[in-house]
Amino acid sequence: MNASPEIANYFALLEEEVHRLYGIASQARNKGLDPRNYVEVYQAKDLASRVEGLIGLRGLADRIRELSKVVSREEVAFKIAEEIIRGKFGRFDDEKAAELAIRVALAILTEGITAAPLQGIDSVKIKKNADGTSYLAIYYAGPIRSAGGTEQALTVLVGDFVRRLLHLDRYKPSEDEVNRFIEELRLYERKVSRFQFHFSDDELRDFLVRIPVEITGPPTDPYEVSVYRNLRRIETNRVRGGALRVLNDGVAGKAAKLKKIIDKLGIIGWDWLKGKEEDNTNEVYKEPDYLYDLVGGRPIISQPSRIGGLRLRYGRCRNTGLAAVGLHPATMAILEGFTAIGTQLRIEKPGKSAIITAVDSIHGPIVKLRDGSVIELESEEEALSLKKQIEEILFLGDILIGFGEFLENNHNLLPPGYCEEIWSEEVLKAIKEKGEDNVNNSLKCHGLSFERVVLYAEKPLEIKPSAEEAIKISKALNVPLHPKYTFFFEEVTSEELLYLRDILRKSASTASETILEYRGEVKRILEKLRCSHRVKENQIVLGRDQSLVLREILAAEKDVDVNSIMHERITPIEIVEKLSGIRVRSKGGTFIGARMGRPEKAKPRLMKPPVHVLFPVGLSGGATRDVLKAAEKELIEVEVATKRCEKCGNLTYMNKCERCGSPTHEVFVCRICGRYYSEPVTCCNVKTSPHMKRMVNLKDALTKAMKNVEVKVDNLKGVKGLVSKSKTPELLEKGLLRAKYGIYVYKDGTTRFDVTNAPLTHFKPREIGVSVQRLRQLGYEKDYLGRELTRDDQILELKPQDVIIPVKCAKYLYKVAMFVDELLEKVYGLEPYYKLRSLSDLIGHLVIGIAPHTSAGVIGRIIGFTEASVCYAHPYWHAAKRRNCDGDEDAIMLALDALLNFSKEYLPEKRGGLMDAPLVVTIVINPLEVDEESHNVEVVDKFPLEFYQAAEKYADPRECLKFVEVVKHRLNKAEQYEKFKFVHQVSDLNKGPKTSSYSKLKTMLDKVKLQLSLAEKIAAVDVQGVVEGVLKHHFIPDLVGNLRAFLSQEFRCKNCGTRYRRLPLSGKCRKCGGELTLTVFEGAVVKYLPTAISLIENYKVSTYLEQNVKLIKKEIETLFKKSGGETSLDQYM
Repeated sequence: MNASPEIANYFALLEEEVHRLYGIASQARNKGLDPRNYVEVYQAKDLASRVEGLIGLRGLADRIRELSKVVSREEVAFKIAEEIIRGKFGRFDDEKAAELAIRVALAILTEGITAAPLQGIDSVKIKKNADGTSYLAIYYAGPIRSAGGTEQALTVLVGDFVRRLLHLDRYKPSEDEVNRFIEELRLYERKVSRFQFHFSDDELRDFLVRIPVEITGPPTDPYEVSVYRNLRRIETNRVRGGALRVLNDGVAGKAAKLKKIIDKLGIIGWDWLKGKEEDNTNEVYKEPDYLYDLVGGRPIISQPSRIGGLRLRYGRCRNTGLAAVGLHPATMAILEGFTAIGTQLRIEKPGKSAIITAVDSIHGPIVKLRDGSVIELESEEEALSLKKQIEEILFLGDILIGFGEFLENNHNLLPPGYCEEIWSEEVLKAIKEKGEDNVNNSLKCHGLSFERVVLYAEKPLEIKPSAEEAIKISKALNVPLHPKYTFFFEEVTSEELLYLRDILRKSASTASETILEYRGEVKRILEKLRCSHRVKENQIVLGRDQSLVLREILAAEKDVDVNSIMHERITPIEIVEKLSGIRVRSKGGTFIGARMGRPEKAKPRLMKPPVHVLFPVGLSGGATRDVLKAAEKELIEVEVATKRCEKCGNLTYMNKCERCGSPTHEVFVCRICGRYYSEPVTCCNVKTSPHMKRMVNLKDALTKAMKNVEVKVDNLKGVKGLVSKSKTPELLEKGLLRAKYGIYVYKDGTTRFDVTNAPLTHFKPREIGVSVQRLRQLGYEKDYLGRELTRDDQILELKPQDVIIPVKCAKYLYKVAMFVDELLEKVYGLEPYYKLRSLSDLIGHLVIGIAPHTSAGVIGRIIGFTEASVCYAHPYWHAAKRRNCDGDEDAIMLALDALLNFSKEYLPEKRGGLMDAPLVVTIVINPLEVDEESHNVEVVDKFPLEFYQAAEKYADPRECLKFVEVVKHRLNKAEQYEKFKFVHQVSDLNKGPKTSSYSKLKTMLDKVKLQLSLAEKIAAVDVQGVVEGVLKHHFIPDLVGNLRAFLSQEFRCKNCGTRYRRLPLSGKCRKCGGELTLTVFEGAVVKYLPTAISLIENYKVSTYLEQNVKLIKKEIETLFKKSGGETSLDQYM
């Protein structure tokens, strides 16, 4: 792995600390108190070891490493699959070999991170065609979703490859089987979920008859097909979600990408495959997907491509990229607090979603105040001070989007608005073409310094010319007018522009301002131009810069034949150039539609309901699963693991005998005759089980546990029953200590904190609350420019596995550390490890990050804190989890907590149980083995002029790779880890709101009121469209759905939780005799009705929507019409 000595030393320190933690955890595990006497989180240094750790096939890692040196990852997957079939890793029958080959190939393709290879592929079978020939069938389960669409499609390709190696015929579907698949897919779309892509029945049929292996799977949802039922080769009538997703979003959806891989690898038999035809025209508009699933209370910020919305600005700041975009803090401040750092935006293009971070070096918003004045807001502080005076938001400001986002989404570049970076490149080009001496002389003639102009061009975002200088530079160098003094000329008509010129000529002007008589037409023209001005005593006052620029470019002091210009039928920009002789560019460029998505998140991961310990209390703990309440009964009946003491023969559920302290081992019991066996067998015609229902003396066990840890608590929450295969419970001592510190356990024994992902490549010490001295101890000795670190305002480059966590997360992990130390001391008899005295003591400690759909975590090191609800980390760190920053939320856990407390024995037995569990942990990140999206992040400090020219022509972003450096160019070089550059600056990472107002407001009515209040202010938003969208996509479907749910609901026992589809005749629970209650209540049905009625009464909506709401209201009133009191069960008996 190529890295500089500094990075190599950093990784060595990480490995050393991980080794130390494993040593401590191993000592604790050797005590024999846990399900296994070894640490169950497998250490993986690279992709090869992760794959071997997941699959468990010896020798696999070495062979993967060997092949990876010479061929691509896809080729490695196919080669390993071939070698498994040929017996290189052992002899298997054909079915087993095919299954193993496909699982291993998928594990390699998904970097050994996801649960898809283990649980996404249910099985692989060899079945018979109608003509008697054999073919291969791949059974896909729900967790296949955790693999991306491309990887899903590649498993089908690998399956075909394996089929050929086994000399099997192709799958020959009957017409009924093809029609069954299409019926099933449409049923899934209606009842379960939308797919990423939509294909017609004919398109799907074309794929189904041509794919040479059967795509099938076990049932995933309770809905059955109606027409094509009971087919011989399809084992279920229910929908097979895994299989449907592989075909629709995998093979069909990723056909174009799959075709490239097929051509690259030279695979035969897939010549028929074609992706959906790409539109190569310059048409920008497409159906606004981001508006499909509008949610009440989450505002539309800009309609699709609407002028005055968010203007596209190219570039990456140190806190954007990997799907994160930048907004000006002033823009965030005036959007009623809806947009905070980490809030998800659903965007029109180039991708679908992104999180927001603050970037204050881009164009801020332009607003009209209540007194009629128009101003550009340049800081968050200014925006907050004027927020209540804003009447209309004329221009939202820029949205900073990286070149890498266009590359990743395979989206053509779009024309940017004219900005400082483009002006800078044009000035430097003019200097180069004209020669320094000629330019120097020309500038002197205009009273300008050559050195000063070069400084403006080299630091365009930091130093800007005055209005006089900008005009002179344009004239001297024949470059366009500086963007700071360029207005939105393309948004007015030629007539309006010349009318404004006429008014300017007749108006009084001084050196500091121009005063215009207040006229509605003039006011509207200035607003369309987004030209700042004040309104004072029935006069429009243009400030010094605006006055100077407008009078100059409209030639207000010159006599011009306006009629001849009008006859030429030229654009407003051409009129400006003709009048002034100064070149002017379009300031608007491309506008991006957007709306708010999910709010940012920083919360502890809790089970529902929250749990302190994975210990079953059955019905004895009541509805709250209270262990203390259950212990009052002394003996309780629960289903737990069956274990026998090796020394005294005592039968117990514990991992260490409570009588003699010796180790216990798992035994298997026959539920018929009660005999015990040391291994699973068939007895009395049934399989023996590793668990059984038995009476447990909980009172005694809890008393001993309290004595061991010297803790008494007021409440201790357990679980009703265990869902793992062996039903092994946790130590009660762990639950007592968690309850003491106010922390909770997750399904696998770990304690986690969920937080929104955010990218970061550079930071300042003062932004993360850490001293210069402490950072130097952590290896940060120089800033990103190579200067010694001495001040807290220097910019440092973030190391690839360092993370900056929310203060809320730090406070929770602090409590987890206290829990772990007391656990080590009082339960395992070891020295405490963390010994924290303050929050800052967490700095330097290791955590594990893990994504919900994966089975592999990645080591991170805490180096600081943020008030925002995001986890800032290097793009590599997020990509190592197979995640990006489009709104994804991942979990963080203290490394030692995971190593001590995680066990596979706690994981649910059901399919998908291995997802979101740290079966494997990556110690050191290899950029070659992380998600390839991070390889598209640009690492330049500026774009050349050729890039902007290509964007004007809607070029394919891949064509620009020859002059824009991205991470991909650095792979396998020492620079792959460091010396990343960025185009835009942010003065402080902590600029902008920290919490979205969506999270602060309590009721939906309040949220919608604020949403519509904002919509009425934004010029780029249609209020009626917002109201109709919220009704159509959120409130009406919810009201109808909840009404349907109420009418078809189940009934639940208040005591034991048993559910009944139909009410028993006795009106009581058949299981325990307890009282029954509804599962859907009136409140849930009507919760959005008052808001929906308010909308149709106060806003103009279509007659259809208005009548729809009124009909629903009438139906609800009829259903819940009663003399008084709540709906009771008696009404349905």
